[in-house]
Amino acid sequence: MKNSPTKQKVIHAASKLFFQKGFHGTSVRDIAEAASVNVSLISYYFKGKQGLLEYAVTQYYEAYLETMEESIRQTETVSSEEKIKKLIWSIIQYKQNNLQFSCFIHRELSLDSVFVREMAVTYLAKENYLLSMTFMDAVNGSKQSKVEREFLLLQLKGMLVTPYILHNEWKKQVVGDYSHAKFIENYVQSIHNWLDYILHPDEATNNPIV
Repeated sequence: MKNSPTKQKVIHAASKLFFQKGFHGTSVRDIAEAASVNVSLISYYFKGKQGLLEYAVTQYYEAYLETMEESIRQTETVSSEEKIKKLIWSIIQYKQNNLQFSCFIHRELSLDSVFVREMAVTYLAKENYLLSMTFMDAVNGSKQSKVEREFLLLQLKGMLVTPYILHNEWKKQVVGDYSHAKFIENYVQSIHNWLDYILHPDEATNNPIV
């Protein structure tokens, strides 16, 4: 299914409505009106609302995983610490640039929504592999035990999804392109500070987490 400006306009409208009203609270007619297209066009392109959701989720995750893989490729020659920091930045930037659909997906996954979970399971497994591999390489020489490293990885995963599950906690701080960019910068720095604390505990008193 090739992309087209009209198709992308429909996906953008659907993403906004799914974010605002949820999947079940959004009708095909709502999407058509928001995208200024005929209802029959959505059936033609996507075979209905479920097909539209499947297409949007697939598009989101394929681009997301490509972003992660590209970050890892670009940092092949740097230290494992710099590699995980770059990956963290790439992940937050992607999610922030696709804010509404990121929030929708993470909200549905947090509710154990079957229709998203079944579609995303393959993508989530690959995401987990790329993140786990890169993080474990970075902490390989640290003093933490294997169990402690698993808990630290769990903490990192939590930090990467929290802004998109608890969007209402900070949405008033992000009202334009500049504030989005500042959010990415500040939030990623806070995760980097946490990572520095883990990897360099002897320096923690000189570089506290802020």
